[in-house]
Amino acid sequence: METTANTVITIEATVNVPVEKVWDVYTNPKHITQWNHASDDWHSPSAENDLRPGGTFSYRMEAKDGSFGFDFGGVYDEVKPNELLSYTIGDGRTVKNVFAKDGDTTKVTVTFEAENVNPIEMQRGGWQAILNNFKKYAESVK
Repeated sequence: METTANTVITIEATVNVPVEKVWDVYTNPKHITQWNHASDDWHSPSAENDLRPGGTFSYRMEAKDGSFGFDFGGVYDEVKPNELLSYTIGDGRTVKNVFAKDGDTTKVTVTFEAENVNPIEMQRGGWQAILNNFKKYAESVK
């Protein structure tokens, strides 16, 4: 995929749990496989995460009916536990995740460079749906 460096999309969600729990659920592979999908007919059967600058990550995303799947991965550029996670994905686009603590809630803001294959609103909607699944799952974990 080609990238469009000047088109940046921002999504966000306020998660009603403390930042330490948000960070764990966002970065721990056992949790990632539970929330990393945009719709209920998709899932993330595997996730690997080497959470350090220069470390890599790879999440498998698949349609539950087996009709399509892909790996989403990249290399971490910056890792500040409970604050910031930035990375470069396989096609060269950058993503920045900011975790802002506010008492027992956490605002998660994700900013990413859009690709130029799919419409901007489709990309925003897909990433927001995944973040919404994250919020729902994080708030349900005991």
